[in-house]
Amino acid sequence: MSTYPRRQVLGAAAGVAAVAAVPLAAGHASAAPSSATRSAATDPAWGTVPDPVVVPLEAYFDNDAIDTADARGGNFDGSGYTFPGEELPAGRVEVNGVPFAFPSSAAGANNNVVAMGQRIDIPKARYLSALFLTAGSYGHASGLATVHYADGSTSTGGVSGPDWYGAGGRLSAPYRYRPDGTKDEHQVGLGTSDLYIDPQREAVAITLPVTNPAQEYKTSLHVFALTLQPAATGRAVLLRDAHSTVSLLEDSGAQSVEATVINAGSVAILAGDELTVSVQVPGARTVQPAPITRLEPGEEVRVRVGIRNRVGVRPGTVQDGRVVAAGTGGTAASSARQLTLGVGDYQPTDASLSQHQAPYWFHGAKFGIFIHWGVYSVPAWAPVGKQYAEWYWDQMQNPNNPAHAYHAEKYGTDFAYDDFIPMFTAQRFNPRSWVELFRDAGAQYHVLTSKHHEGFALWDTKVSDRNSVKMGPRRDLVKELFDASRAYTPELHRGLYFSMPEWFNPDNPWMGHAPRNPYTLEPVPYTGYTAGKDYVKDVQAAQMLELIHRYDTQIMWCDIGGVNDSYNVFAEYFNHGKNRPKPYEVTVNNRGGIPIHDFTTPEYTTYDNTVVAKWESSRGLDPYSYGYNQATPDDMYMTAEAIVHSLVDIVSKNGNFLLDIGPRADGTIPEVMQTRLRETGEWLAVNGEAIYDTTYWARMAQLGEDLRFTVRQNEAFYIHSLAAPGAKLTVEAPVPIRSGDKVTLLGYKRPLTWTVRNGALVIDVPEAARKAGKHVWVFKVEWQN
Repeated sequence: MSTYPRRQVLGAAAGVAAVAAVPLAAGHASAAPSSATRSAATDPAWGTVPDPVVVPLEAYFDNDAIDTADARGGNFDGSGYTFPGEELPAGRVEVNGVPFAFPSSAAGANNNVVAMGQRIDIPKARYLSALFLTAGSYGHASGLATVHYADGSTSTGGVSGPDWYGAGGRLSAPYRYRPDGTKDEHQVGLGTSDLYIDPQREAVAITLPVTNPAQEYKTSLHVFALTLQPAATGRAVLLRDAHSTVSLLEDSGAQSVEATVINAGSVAILAGDELTVSVQVPGARTVQPAPITRLEPGEEVRVRVGIRNRVGVRPGTVQDGRVVAAGTGGTAASSARQLTLGVGDYQPTDASLSQHQAPYWFHGAKFGIFIHWGVYSVPAWAPVGKQYAEWYWDQMQNPNNPAHAYHAEKYGTDFAYDDFIPMFTAQRFNPRSWVELFRDAGAQYHVLTSKHHEGFALWDTKVSDRNSVKMGPRRDLVKELFDASRAYTPELHRGLYFSMPEWFNPDNPWMGHAPRNPYTLEPVPYTGYTAGKDYVKDVQAAQMLELIHRYDTQIMWCDIGGVNDSYNVFAEYFNHGKNRPKPYEVTVNNRGGIPIHDFTTPEYTTYDNTVVAKWESSRGLDPYSYGYNQATPDDMYMTAEAIVHSLVDIVSKNGNFLLDIGPRADGTIPEVMQTRLRETGEWLAVNGEAIYDTTYWARMAQLGEDLRFTVRQNEAFYIHSLAAPGAKLTVEAPVPIRSGDKVTLLGYKRPLTWTVRNGALVIDVPEAARKAGKHVWVFKVEWQN
């Protein structure tokens, strides 16, 4: 793993869709119909949803985030960097079907407000939500906003912004301006954030979160635009962000068309309403409509409709069509869209590759095991809780790093790093026991380091002799692990980590020099190296293609980025999975050196609020290392409770949790790691239904420090208590529950009594139920449709 945060990953960026802009009048709050995605009811049995209301923010703007080559002077982040106005819209812009008024990039004009607790007055009305265009400077930014109502009451909810430097924004630019006006060729972007508003009350104002002023190394939330979605009365549905995808539905193999369905009315949508979403388009037919049997007012759900091309229609054909929500009484809402029918072959271009997205199996998996194993597993040392042990070779180069002195004292100044290779034996490696441990832990996929920055490959690569078959273990470790997984745990998905650069490869040394003795600076051999190759095409790309074609990896987990041939490699990867005799869907992360990615990858962290763009947080069981660190005492590893808390928190915010283990050089997994994984599996065996194949709750990510939420579409709502509950659990949130619904505690067989008091759900929790849970107590609201 890289020790650098994502802002320093070489050439890596988040791919975000560019959005065309059309003019929109500013200066006062105004209704702004959305041309393509406005939901129009066509039957009087279903109400019409009011148009969104665009709120002008010019009076609140206090920061200039946008420059052009001819109009300088902005300072978005306190360091003098800015968005390029040439690459961004001006005026009216739609993001996911929501209209916004994008601010001006004129010289000297402020164009965003840094969230510091400002109160923004809004037209008094009943709203479903406030939708913001946002960005974070110096990291992902978030905080609690307050909604003020006409009756004097308030409600709170999270507002967040993605780190502009690479996170998955909805508006993007391929570069930013430096303080001196030159271009920094790194993609930057903005995102959206939704704030729930109680539609039963009239809202009059919103107070923004309190973050930091725009200063260097301070995380600040910037708000560029605000749009309000008014509520309707009676039965009313809003369709938003309807589009065709390249994903296939797992149960039918049909192409998926996605849409967000929002209950914009004042009454619940129940099974008796027979609301179903389908697609009407020439050249294809709906084979798997999406029923909605439970949706309370203000709630939303992301649906997937399956379509198949009619005979003779080529994959990739573009047609005008409609996504239609219909129920008893007729059509509830429809959205006119251009739809791409079928999945054509990918081309090595942004336009083609950006259509790819994380497969549904990855969304549903939630929990994976990372395995960092290589030559670094021999020295297996770093200052505990301070450095990554797998970075030992790099760290020993620096005379001021503790690894420099440690290596000299333990091994001597003439002991080269490659002298560890024969000691990397894997003699006790039992791949079957590994994958069965992963299964018992409740993981749904595993990712092995096929090659880390040291450049030592764990498979029989034909590109270089620097691999585990030609030296060290003299075994194809990737093949053995994948073969065991297919044979004994076929339900697990298989992935591979791959470092794009190598620290000291003489053809393209990431660290600027070929291997050398860190004490004398004399050259030392790069064992197994063959001179004279083009590193990108003959080594990096060639090895990635080996992993794709020979090992059928379902996850290509790249690291670092830098120089690459990823456009061609990713196109080949996507086509290989799609065009196999038995197709499967593959996925790539955001560290391949190009904007294309399916998910982002923060390390040793989580977020305060939901991040709608798919993400995966990774960390080691070790307090601060992915590779095995023999210096770490057992009592410093994550406890099972800490693992479960992290898993629940991450999943509730739309993330996956990739938990890392570091095997020893002989292939054994430390006993403390095995114990922690099995303990996690015990919890998941009871509570897994609240984790796997669930989605986040759109209204809020968490309530206080101890409550998280997940949803199983049309079936149930889950409340996760990270603290042991008392005799009563009070949830002061608009939980989607109604008379007749059943509340249980997972792991406890008897139903629990409940009531709603002053808008809060109160659950009676008998002592026996409290004793039945551990780590996280999961309450299930089972909807009785």
